[in-house]
Amino acid sequence: MSTIPQAKIFFGSKEENKTVQKERRSPFDNAVVSTAPLCTAEDTKRALHIAKEATKTAADAPLSQRILWLEDVAEKLANQKEVFALMLAKEVAKPISFARIEVERCVETVKLTAMELAHLHGETIPTDVMPSGKKTLAYYRREPVGVVACITPFNFPLNLVAHKIAPALGAGNTVVLKPTPEAPMVAYMFAKLFVESKYASKDALSVLYGDVEVGSTMVSSDIPRVISFTGSVPVGKIITQQAGIKKVSLELGGNAATYIDKSADLELAAKRCAFGAFYNSGQVCISLQRIYVNEDVYNEFATLIATETNALKVGSPYEEDTFLGPLIDDESQQRANGWIASAKKEGARALTGGTQGENIFLPTVMADVTDEMKIICEEVFAPIVSLVKVPSYEVAIEKMNDSPYGLQFSIFTNDLSLIQRFIDDAQCGGVVVNDIPTLRFDVQPYGGSKLSGVGREGPRWALEEFTEVKSVVIC
Repeated sequence: MSTIPQAKIFFGSKEENKTVQKERRSPFDNAVVSTAPLCTAEDTKRALHIAKEATKTAADAPLSQRILWLEDVAEKLANQKEVFALMLAKEVAKPISFARIEVERCVETVKLTAMELAHLHGETIPTDVMPSGKKTLAYYRREPVGVVACITPFNFPLNLVAHKIAPALGAGNTVVLKPTPEAPMVAYMFAKLFVESKYASKDALSVLYGDVEVGSTMVSSDIPRVISFTGSVPVGKIITQQAGIKKVSLELGGNAATYIDKSADLELAAKRCAFGAFYNSGQVCISLQRIYVNEDVYNEFATLIATETNALKVGSPYEEDTFLGPLIDDESQQRANGWIASAKKEGARALTGGTQGENIFLPTVMADVTDEMKIICEEVFAPIVSLVKVPSYEVAIEKMNDSPYGLQFSIFTNDLSLIQRFIDDAQCGGVVVNDIPTLRFDVQPYGGSKLSGVGREGPRWALEEFTEVKSVVIC
């Protein structure tokens, strides 16, 4: 057990351990890859009170210090890229090549936040603009909210932590983080870079491990001013019910869709759609799940995407050329099997995949899918994509929008007028043209409409979520 990495609690800047530990086993080979203390409601209350006591110190830290803090973390993370990538491969079975990309993106997210901090300002307001007013010196500025509670998921357990804690700490807040139970060591290693930096604000970051008990205590407490959560819709609903009067930022599920127009470059579309559907084993909020294909090119596209899918290497996350590894746990694999069985019973057929490999669910392309099938109505969160034949763009966009989710959609077409229509018609938080809806740049605003969430991530927009406007008038 002594050779297995052990995550530890951060009660502010103080590192502690507990006797009761929970093992994390690799989804690939079931080996114990890390352990973490099992935290309680009392631990959570203690961390929240530490965060509350540290708010003034954090808010008073000069902006230059906070920028240097983030730059220091980014530099140290870049220097330890391989160590972090290997831990990602161990804890969540992310293929090592994509694990390295996540580390690189995380470095960029922290750097982008540091850059955006220089532009976190207000503006002057002309109070004599109306006859009832008078000339004053009036302006507004942004101030830290105080304590931010962050709850993060397993699919990007490093970069999605950065998208929350870097803007929250950079804005001058204190943070209590509950990372995913599936990757405690990744979160601990990352938090350690913040806590041990020579530019750190004392007690600004606490890290707890656990599940419902810890999360519920954080959300229902009166101490946090903002709850920032990325995860499922059912948990998001619980959070909105428990949170009370505080700011709640939710990045929830999706049912990403694309339309393949008859004018599209079909080879490009098939290659990119195979990537977007099966990247990270389909465990992405914007994983491509629904492909609406114009009936004139349906058969050709179906053949092309099946070929592209069969070319993807499935296997060990530790091999350099592996594209797709196992799902996060047995429950997810059983759920994926259920989706396929249900769709086949309703008349769909698998062009490729649709079965369980040795310990990996194979990437699956389902054809002849219709609107009534469960596989296309709900978020699958597995390496499964559905093809739906449509007669026109008008039918496709109606079907795309007919979903309780609205995170990201895309279109493949060379028709400029169709592109302009699609941008207007798509009922979602983000649209992509001639690429997959799975495309996300960390510098952009990210979030959805309908059940896909409330608020936006991306460093600039997260800084707005984690600050409050103070209006000032000097007469």
